[in-house]
Amino acid sequence: MAQREEFVEQAMQYASHLYPVALRMTRNRADAEDLVQETYLKAWRSFATFHEDTNLRAWLFRIMTNTFINNYRAKQRRPDEEGLEEVEDLYLYKRLNTFDQSRMSASAEDQMMDLFPDEDIRAALEELPEVFGLPVLLADVEGFSYKEIADILDVPIGTVMSRLSRGRKAMHKSLYEYAVRRGLTQPPAGIAGTTQSTTN
Repeated sequence: MAQREEFVEQAMQYASHLYPVALRMTRNRADAEDLVQETYLKAWRSFATFHEDTNLRAWLFRIMTNTFINNYRAKQRRPDEEGLEEVEDLYLYKRLNTFDQSRMSASAEDQMMDLFPDEDIRAALEELPEVFGLPVLLADVEGFSYKEIADILDVPIGTVMSRLSRGRKAMHKSLYEYAVRRGLTQPPAGIAGTTQSTTN
């Protein structure tokens, strides 16, 4: 980009993408707004180091992530390893009987997510520890590739894939439990005890 004005114009279009992730990081609206503003300030100051062939959106997310790690995170949150026990693959898909097998396709995950209001999906995402929630948010909401997420979070691609897998499984489990509570499906035999207490 030859001029800062053009750079700013293009960078500002990603503010609406940065803010939800900043809110997920800080869990505070004022802090999230400050984090986004500081991200743009640092991007402005680093304009000379930006190359035109660089993914601008990923570059901004990397700046924001580093800023959060350095300035906003009071302490490293440890993932609740015991709370993220292994969930059977396609757990949600196999249990929700409101969709028959003929409707299952490559877009099955999108169909299942459509079953839930946005606030339920947000709540399930909020329940994830940061180490798993951020990769899920960057991949499934922002659409970043594994490599881009690895660059943003400064971790190996294998780590991104592992965290995404565990985060998605935990989200599916939470959404499945919501579905049981709302009567959208019946709990399988043997695990009903965790959900029957919420029904009349």
